[in-house]
Amino acid sequence: MNFRNKKLDESNRSDNLGIDITTYIDNKKSSISSSNLLDDNLKTLIEKCVDTTKNTPEDEYNSLPDKDLLAKKIRDLNLYDETHLENEKKIEYLQKLEESAAVNKKIVNTESSFSENKSNFILANSEDFCNGYKTSSFSASSVTVAQDGQSMERDYEYSSKCHLKDMRSAEDLGKMAANQTIKKLNPKKIGSEKISIIFDKRIAKGILSIFANAISSSAISRGTSFLKNKIDTKIFSDSINIFDKPDITKGLGSRSFDAEGVKTDTLKLVEQGVLKHYLVDTYNGRKLNLKSNGRSGGTSNLYFDKGKINYKELLNSHSRSLYITETIGHGSNIVTGDYSVGATGFLIENGEFKYPINEITIAGNFKEMFQNITLANDLEFEYSTNSPTMMIEGMIVAGK
Repeated sequence: MNFRNKKLDESNRSDNLGIDITTYIDNKKSSISSSNLLDDNLKTLIEKCVDTTKNTPEDEYNSLPDKDLLAKKIRDLNLYDETHLENEKKIEYLQKLEESAAVNKKIVNTESSFSENKSNFILANSEDFCNGYKTSSFSASSVTVAQDGQSMERDYEYSSKCHLKDMRSAEDLGKMAANQTIKKLNPKKIGSEKISIIFDKRIAKGILSIFANAISSSAISRGTSFLKNKIDTKIFSDSINIFDKPDITKGLGSRSFDAEGVKTDTLKLVEQGVLKHYLVDTYNGRKLNLKSNGRSGGTSNLYFDKGKINYKELLNSHSRSLYITETIGHGSNIVTGDYSVGATGFLIENGEFKYPINEITIAGNFKEMFQNITLANDLEFEYSTNSPTMMIEGMIVAGK
């Protein structure tokens, strides 16, 4: 459901039921999917999938996961909330959100949304594995546009939880989006320089997502990652630890098994700066001569362990730095490690936010960036990928 400028703009509902079938014949594999679950159609699907598999080229790495790796116990991680919010309640929530976002007269445009999703995933294979789990999510977002004279800026805030009662209140969400937008008004330009950059949490978690892409077994097996052959190599500073923890209660990325049915356990991906694991699925694991560690489909709840200094100390760690609240474009190259994106944020002097800045490009290479990360101790589990506030020293800024 969407609101725009305090009026209902759109309301949608969709129900999806589908099946994916994968067949293996020796080292041949093919898949087929359908939303028609009638018996006659399923029989036809299976016949077509088998016929297709027979005519597919062999690949020595195709196979089901090893039977001893399949999940045997399904943990109750409290991922499903049976609560259903009627449209009237969603409208009431969004009305409060819009009112809160538009209190300041500098806010000239608002847009908000609320969504409720329920899913039931079941996986079965010919190794006698058959299990599943339910998940739910409730999400709300607020996007605001502020204007002051000739200056017009946009920002946002959102909340997403497995359980409705854990959602941020409509009033808080609207107020946060509006305040963040108004702070960006009348930005200034700065010159080019080499400077320490502090990444807001929602940007810092994006850096962590790039790291996850670079250690995926698919990228490693193809040789398209700058972290190839880096297991047991120090790629971060001593203070950095990175976890992927699938068993967090009510975690947005939590699960008892991966997309292949392989059990999932907590991985300490980076320990005191040293890379310990790749994210391994069955197919690419066989290419790399590694066993699957339950990461088919990617990470679960991925996070940097919190740092040792508080947020204020991080701001005060340099007399002059930049605080980035938004990046623009997709300027990450995991083959070379190069990083270059447009950005907006604030200039910080002696720990204080001086004024907003825009139209800059920040650049570096992850090989050096990872070594120069300092993390605050303000880690919160708001998303499936989370990071404390992050500072990276010695980055290049291109300005006016």
